[in-house]
Amino acid sequence: MSRAPTPTSAGRTRARKGEGELLHSEILDAAERLLIETGSEEAVSIRRIAEAVGVTPPSIYLHFADKDELLLAVCERQFGELHRVMEEAVVGVDDPVEQLYRRGKAYVRFGLDHPEQYRILFMRAADHTMGGPDAERVRSASSFDHFVDAVARAVDSGALPKDSDPLVVALELWSVVHGITSLLIAKPMFDWPDPDALTDHLLTSACAGLMTTPPFSAPQRRRSRR
Repeated sequence: MSRAPTPTSAGRTRARKGEGELLHSEILDAAERLLIETGSEEAVSIRRIAEAVGVTPPSIYLHFADKDELLLAVCERQFGELHRVMEEAVVGVDDPVEQLYRRGKAYVRFGLDHPEQYRILFMRAADHTMGGPDAERVRSASSFDHFVDAVARAVDSGALPKDSDPLVVALELWSVVHGITSLLIAKPMFDWPDPDALTDHLLTSACAGLMTTPPFSAPQRRRSRR
């Protein structure tokens, strides 16, 4: 006769073999719900997450080293959708510069729709946690490489000056969209004009400038720290 699963906390039994991935997903789901409900990472604790899932706090640490790693995983899972959202924004658009504009606008809207996740991924102090996003994780979460690819296609098509460096142009566009996104999130009390109209104006100006301004050049490109 098989033994009944051992209870770990009220309302939940110890996970059977093979259920670890399910619990991992449930932890992420609970942490994301709490982050959205509270609107603050400081209000989301390991204890509250454990209570929401129905396990003990030590069970969380079997899956994540600490709260920072858990919240980072929550945010990266959400921003894994950003590439899909930007691709949907350019469906049926043939003009490569218009595609850059629409990708940028989709980026800003996605960030504003997920403000706390955006803050954790892109607005924390660099020394907040040793386990914070490194260069590759930031590139992935921001879909930066897809910006680079889109710029390269615009250069190849002749829509942008042939000497344009796709990486540099993508950095210029990212500076614009991150700048407006982070300011709108960090300073909501400021007397902002309509965010969509402001984003439209900034991206329209940026894209027009890319087509008319000589490409940026520098003696040596700064290497990103690994």
